[in-house]
Formats: sequence, structure tokens, C-alpha cells
Amino acid sequence: MTRLPALRIAQVQADAPNPAQSLCNQLGDGPFSMVCLFVSPEADFAALTSAAQTLFAGADVLSCTTAGELGENGYEDGQIIAIGFPEENFATSTYVIDDISKMDEQSVVDTLIQQRIELNQRADTMESEFAFLLVDGLSLCEEKLTGVLASGLGTMPLFGGSSGDGTEFGQTWLAYNGAIRQDAAVVALVRSHCPVRVFSLDHLIPTETRMVVTGADPANRLVTEINAEPAAKEYARLTGKDPYQLSAFTFASHPVVVRLGDTHHVRAIQRVNENGELVFFSAVNEGMVLTLAQHQDMATHLEAGLSKFSEDVAPDHILGCDCLLRRIEAEQTQKNHEISNILKRHNVVGFSTYGEQIGGLHVNQTLTGVAIFPPVAREDG
Repeated sequence: MTRLPALRIAQVQADAPNPAQSLCNQLGDGPFSMVCLFVSPEADFAALTSAAQTLFAGADVLSCTTAGELGENGYEDGQIIAIGFPEENFATSTYVIDDISKMDEQSVVDTLIQQRIELNQRADTMESEFAFLLVDGLSLCEEKLTGVLASGLGTMPLFGGSSGDGTEFGQTWLAYNGAIRQDAAVVALVRSHCPVRVFSLDHLIPTETRMVVTGADPANRLVTEINAEPAAKEYARLTGKDPYQLSAFTFASHPVVVRLGDTHHVRAIQRVNENGELVFFSAVNEGMVLTLAQHQDMATHLEAGLSKFSEDVAPDHILGCDCLLRRIEAEQTQKNHEISNILKRHNVVGFSTYGEQIGGLHVNQTLTGVAIFPPVAREDG
């Protein structure tokens, strides 16, 4: 008898008639503990999430808009990806945080601790665990949120992604059980019979070129001055670019990183505003030292990173949150097809994000996710 994979995966065009029903048919019989929908901004998000809530009754349904999808052909656009977590291998507990800009931090921590205890008692035979976060990608609150969540989750590994709006940066949407939200986050605590490995990959190496942030508005993710010069002008000088021709490709090709402990993390630039200030995907503080980074070959690095998971037993699937800037880089360096083939070969599914979360950190320009391996044989199954 052929074993079904740990996760169930479905995919449909964003403009397909009755996409929720098509996804339901593809996922097959449940029951499901949780269903995640990664939804192209081209889709009718409200209609989809409303219909999905009815079709997947009994399961928690988590949805978000994307900056692109990771599907059956690797990088995808204009798709809806559905991931079903069958009850036989997964138990979940889901927590919605509204108005994350005004959240009561202690209440969030206390609730997470209580939910984790309850889940552990309910699923005490399931030995693997992780937390999966979906957060409004335009909330500007991911750094604060991940720090709070880490306090409540303890040793449970957290990863997640910020919802997207293609390359528009206009509005992003989340939904939980059919209710649409903004300035919100949904965190799912997951226990499983399947071994799991939470990870974060980036292919960047710091150079010797450094810069000091001498003017910043962290709350709005603005850098106004670098090295006591207008930010965009000085960044352009250090990268050898025309300050009036800075683009998303420039920022993807010439990222900056910050050292935190023994590692470097990307602080990705989103755009230049009308005042010549740099708008970042993450908060940057005055006095922070940023370092220009150079790229390893993204395809080679990705293949090596994902192959490590298959040294003993290959994962059934890898649920991934992949930064929009990686997709832009792949397209501009004409590696889109090669990267897509790698993602497809390693069964990576998920979405392109406006930022990723790993542990207590909000990061950029990474592929962050969880490798989910075949379930461990049990005496009861």
C-alpha cells in the first residue's frame, strides 16, 4: 500500500472558477487539523477564504496574500497554494493577534504559554513541534512581534513569513477561519508524528565595506542619513550606482547586513522615497553599522542547503517562506528556471514574502521554513 505524504498539497489558478472547491477536491478527504492558503493578490481573497471556511469545516484555515507563490513548478505567479495538515499526523493550536501595533505583550506571552501546555497535553504522543507565523507584511511590527512570541514559545522553534502584495506594497491581507484581518498575525503551534527541521538559508557574504546609520526613524523603517550624508546618495556612492537609478534589482544585488552575535542578517532595502531616504523591510536604528554583502551563486547555495536535509531520509515536503528579493535576483540574473527546478525537486511549497521570521528575529532575503519528514512508525499505526 502506497503511503500518503505527510502533507497534502493542492494548487489552482487565481482566476479559476470556484477555486476553493477545486482545492478541496485536490486535497482529498480529511480530517485536517489545519489548512494554509497562500493566495495571489490576483485572486478574490474574500470569496476564497469564505468558501474555504465552509469546505474545510473542523480545520483551522489560515490564509494570506503573497508576493508570489512556491508551487508545483517552483516559482509561480497568479496561483493559490493549499497545504493540508492531516489530523493523523498533526495537532495544532492557533492564536490570532489583532492590532499587533498595540498588542499587550504580557497577554500574548501568557496566552502562548497556556496554549502550548494545552497542546502538549492533547498531543503528548507527538514528539516533534514547531510554530508557524503569518503576519501582515505592511504592519512594520515584525521585529517586536517575533521577540514577544519567542518569549512565550520557549524552546519551540518558530518560523514564518510576512504577507505580500506582489511588488505593489499597497495592502496585504490575512484571514483566519474566514475572518479577514490587517495589522494582525496568526501563529499556529504544531505538534507532529513527523520529524521536522526548522531552518533559514541565505547566500550572502559580508564584505569589508561598512557604513554607519547616522539618521533613522526605526518605527517607520526609514534611514535618512548614512555616514552623515543623505542615505540614498551615500548608498549609491558605496555601491557605485547612480542615486537616481536605484531600483529593486539594485537593492537585491547590493544588500546590506547587520551583525547580531556571531552571525550577519540582511536588512533589506525596499525603495527610495521622494525625500531621498531609504525605506527598509526591517527596522534600522541610528548608530547601527551596516555592511555591504556579496552574493554566492544562489542556485548552487540553495541546492547544497536543501540537499543536506536528504542525507539520511528525504523530507516529504519543505514549507518555505522565500523573500521577494530572492525572486527578483533570480529573475534578473536569469536563474529563475534553475532555482524553480531546485525548489520543485526538493518539494518546496509556500510563498514569496515581504520578510521572514526565524526564532526571535525578523530577517530578509532568506528562504526560511521547515522540512517535514515521513512520519515515524507508531505502535498504534
